[in-house]
Amino acid sequence: MPALTTTSDGFLLHGEPFRIVSGAMHYFRVHPDQWADRLRKARLMGLNTVETYVPWNAHQPDPDGALVLDGILDLPRYLDLAREEGLHVLLRPGPFICAEWDGGGLPGWLTSDPDIALRSSDPRFTAAIDRYLDLLLPPLLPHMAARGGAVIAVQVENEYGAYGNDTAYLKHLEQGFRNRGVEELLFTCDQVNQEHLTAGSLPGVLTTGTFGGKVDAALAELRTHRPEGPLMCAEFWVGWFDHWGGPHHTRSAADAAADLDRLLSAGASVNLYMFHGGTNFGFHNGANHHHTYEPTVTSYDYDAPLTESGDPGPKYHAFREVIARHVPVPDQPVPAPAPKLAPLTVELDHRAPLLPLAATLATPLRTENPAMMDELGLASGYALYRAVLPTAGQGLLHFAGGVGDRAQVFVDGAPVGVLERERHDETLPVHVPRAGATLDVLVENMGGVNYGPRIGTPKGLLGPVTFNGTGLYGWDCHPLALDDLTAVPFAPSAAATAFEPAFHRGTFEVAERADTFLSLPGWTKGQAWINGFHLGRYWNRGPQHTLYVPGPVLRAGGNELILLELHATTATRAQLTDTPDLGPVNP
Repeated sequence: MPALTTTSDGFLLHGEPFRIVSGAMHYFRVHPDQWADRLRKARLMGLNTVETYVPWNAHQPDPDGALVLDGILDLPRYLDLAREEGLHVLLRPGPFICAEWDGGGLPGWLTSDPDIALRSSDPRFTAAIDRYLDLLLPPLLPHMAARGGAVIAVQVENEYGAYGNDTAYLKHLEQGFRNRGVEELLFTCDQVNQEHLTAGSLPGVLTTGTFGGKVDAALAELRTHRPEGPLMCAEFWVGWFDHWGGPHHTRSAADAAADLDRLLSAGASVNLYMFHGGTNFGFHNGANHHHTYEPTVTSYDYDAPLTESGDPGPKYHAFREVIARHVPVPDQPVPAPAPKLAPLTVELDHRAPLLPLAATLATPLRTENPAMMDELGLASGYALYRAVLPTAGQGLLHFAGGVGDRAQVFVDGAPVGVLERERHDETLPVHVPRAGATLDVLVENMGGVNYGPRIGTPKGLLGPVTFNGTGLYGWDCHPLALDDLTAVPFAPSAAATAFEPAFHRGTFEVAERADTFLSLPGWTKGQAWINGFHLGRYWNRGPQHTLYVPGPVLRAGGNELILLELHATTATRAQLTDTPDLGPVNP
């Protein structure tokens, strides 16, 4: 029997009236050693529930492999910690999650098949979901509230009304949860207009809405759609996310708090999106593609009540005051900001050029025309394509189909240009100094589209390549996942500048572990790792200019920083600072 049930205008938890006051915190965006701290701060702000998505692509990277449930993906541990803190959980397993997450959470091995109709009752899609749920749900069932666990409700799909109207698909998911032992309340979540609510809802399943303002109108739309039952905003947008090259988005604490008060005063339940945004570590950021391709930055701070580094911000204090007017808030002080590492400089005095290392890092696949990344078994990262230019002289390199998502082009190791999906680039003028020169094209996957019909858009070189109209054939395609850098042969380097893709390595000492922020003045674009932990992508295009370094990543004593710089650097050092820089705010 479900622990959470509905009445004509609210919820009952174990038979007693209950108001959901929840906040989103995605376990996969927070270092696992920090989960308990963040959950405690959620309770102290007055939340009684936390919400999390479940990223299918992270948990099942191999369609035939075991489910990954360890480290930052140890969802059962996260659910245990929530229960121990006295918090309930709203679980949103998708299968599609959006979340500004790579591919919206759908696995690349699935979305790369053009014959499968995604998010539909296509038997090939539902069969893949069924295999996934067969793996995912057994370890989660002990954490359902009906069995004494923290999970009080489970979402069916995610904002499906904005995508399609295949009710049979939604019913398949509903039955998939029920047939595998999920007794808890099921709910859907859609933007609050009648078209989306109608297409994304199911009879007998709670309908909830998503919005960030115009509270009275939004609640009225929900009530028009469902005349009876609880009113709930399952995503109350308290901030927003950022794209590379755009502004850093913020929302004033006073404005968000006033709308939160309107919601709670109307008797509605709420899930703050986000309570704690965290970080798109590694290659996990997503992208939007409406009129142009826009990849999301590494930070997922979201201007949330709890900052990216887990400190209470202005919204934390403002929301706590609002929540206290409507439900009990713990009579405990607001947590102080966590200690930060004292600023220090890291000398990067070892170096290894990337292009000569391609065959060391990955065995190439020989193809007539360039293979796309999914054909290389590459879900994220980079691919290096190498061919021979048979003739010398001035000419045009033409990349039929363009690139996905960003390509750096080299002739005999010299950079000759950059192509970007967002600019729809396909042609590059070049000078070939000799017949038989080597053409290298380093393509970066900047993040899979996470919303709309372009999910699964391919990555890599997306068609044949010609030089002055003559086809280039015979390519060595190197898949560079960069998930293991132990084979990189670093050598001492005192060079003050570098103008080629290269790994740079430095070491530094700390007395005690503490949060810090990596600042890279003088560097252009690339990836950063500390002690093998992949912090994510940096880019001087901004708006983000520091990368968050969780304290648990560091070691008391010696530590290692590795950068993959793709372009040029005028620096041989990096800075660890005690202050984040997420860029100038939006007007």
